[in-house]
Amino acid sequence: MTRREERPEMENWKRALIAGSAALSTICFVKGKPGPGLLLMGVSLTALASQYPEKFRSIRAELPHYIDRGLTVLEVASRVGEHLAEVNERRHRDWYDALLRS
Repeated sequence: MTRREERPEMENWKRALIAGSAALSTICFVKGKPGPGLLLMGVSLTALASQYPEKFRSIRAELPHYIDRGLTVLEVASRVGEHLAEVNERRHRDWYDALLRS
């Protein structure tokens, strides 16, 4: 069985729906309209899920793992940001103190 036989070709109207709703969703988010952006994002994801249901099932099963990894990344980024802020504050304070002493 070739790859094309395993997965049916996506119909043109579905491709247009996915591309159009994803593009309009992006435009809505850029313009600061999150409501319509989320709605259009949902339309494109629903169309994709109808074409590839098995892939979406596997993603859904792995979602807790993805969330844990994302939270870990955010925690590390937060620690790095705090450290950089402390270093910057120390440098600024030392420079200011040196300026006052002269």
